[in-house]
Amino acid sequence: MAGVKDYINRKAADNRDKIEYHVEQILQLIGEDPKREGLLETPARVARMYEEIFAGYEVDPRDALGVTFDENHEELVIVKDIVYYSQCEHHMAPFFGKVHIGYVPSGKIVGLSKLARLVEAVTRRLQVQERITSQIADILNEAVSPHGVMVVVEGEHLCMCARGVKKPGSKTVTSAVRGSFRDDAAQRAEFLSLIKE
Repeated sequence: MAGVKDYINRKAADNRDKIEYHVEQILQLIGEDPKREGLLETPARVARMYEEIFAGYEVDPRDALGVTFDENHEELVIVKDIVYYSQCEHHMAPFFGKVHIGYVPSGKIVGLSKLARLVEAVTRRLQVQERITSQIADILNEAVSPHGVMVVVEGEHLCMCARGVKKPGSKTVTSAVRGSFRDDAAQRAEFLSLIKE
């Protein structure tokens, strides 16, 4: 076991060294001096930041839900306002916002904190908001086979706010609907009204 851990640590250190080298190259290419005082530690800081913001590559999002529990509750369960941070795969610019997850169990439930862990596992990688929304809905749907799942994701994208069209404050909202939420307008309306409270 120690050999595997040592290998993983060596690989992580090797990756950090490579990222640091390339960040230094980028600094030079944009016209900066990576040897000036304010930038001396920047490549190392960026490498450490990448380990954190791309930690989703180290886990299988399906594992985030962990153990499910048998429970006869068959009414709407909502966890809302789960804050997330991700990186746009098109520009590698940050985007962030909130995820709202609702499901109607059909005999199985998940621990509530596990839904937040699922969001972390899905968002801490290069992503697009539309995929995040669908992946969360699909993984929850597969894990507990509920009557229905609905996920709404709100996002503010720096690639839209700080560059290109430069529209700060604009928000993107995406949704994914599975099972009973597709056919039951009242159920969708209940979910949408509750996440706005």
